[in-house]
Amino acid sequence: MLQPKRTKYKKMQKGRIKGNSKKGFFLSRGLYGIKAMEKAWITSRQLEAARIAATRYMKREGKLWINIFPDKPATKKPQEVRMGKGKGPVEFWVSIVKPGRILFELDGVNFNIARESLRLAAQKLPIKMKFIYKKY
Repeated sequence: MLQPKRTKYKKMQKGRIKGNSKKGFFLSRGLYGIKAMEKAWITSRQLEAARIAATRYMKREGKLWINIFPDKPATKKPQEVRMGKGKGPVEFWVSIVKPGRILFELDGVNFNIARESLRLAAQKLPIKMKFIYKKY
């Protein structure tokens, strides 16, 4: 699963996800892609499940790019622990996704295979996605 090798600070504040994506809303590498239509935290496990689903359907043809990286630590306190006593340990890593962000790009396969493989990948993610492609 994806996570940073090392970080400057161990824990981060939650923050709020406001507005649309300011970068990463054009297809830069591939011909096909899936675009986020909602805001969310995407965990490294969800990203890995989506990647596996897409590459399995393509049968190792073509190339798949992941345009986001889970670099934000999400903490959690254990069950049945009283209030206070500081912040809990890091449980998982997330990437912040705003509407309009392209998560996966794909190239080297035909239109039908690309559409179906990215549909299977989008099913593994907790937000609505939209299939996009470059027009020539």
